[in-house]
Amino acid sequence: MSSASSTESLSAYLAGQVTAEQLVAAVTAEFYQNGRNGKRETWRPILDVVERAHPGVVELTASDQQPGFDLRLAERPFPKRYEAELRRAVEKVLQTFPASGVPFPAAVARTPGFLDRIVAAVRKLFNA
Repeated sequence: MSSASSTESLSAYLAGQVTAEQLVAAVTAEFYQNGRNGKRETWRPILDVVERAHPGVVELTASDQQPGFDLRLAERPFPKRYEAELRRAVEKVLQTFPASGVPFPAAVARTPGFLDRIVAAVRKLFNA
């Protein structure tokens, strides 16, 4: 799931178009599979509610294709009494996203700083 579609899932949940179970599956997959470079912290408020209300949402399974383990979502209904808290967490996460709605835009090319320019000049000297 891409970050853009995950924001759509959050909005769809608030609109009542997605069930809590579907939201939990989408956010958990995003958190555990694509949670690099600080992106996990974005989903932390939702995962805190999920882990409190729905412990053991993921299961470790053996992986045939790579060393280590794969994650598999446990298929259990989300408790109704925690749905209000989940809704508040989703609203909180949506407020942290920029106005574009894309939480993690593609990397923007940064301009080289002073140190970068010095390193490039030294490399040119040795490569010439």
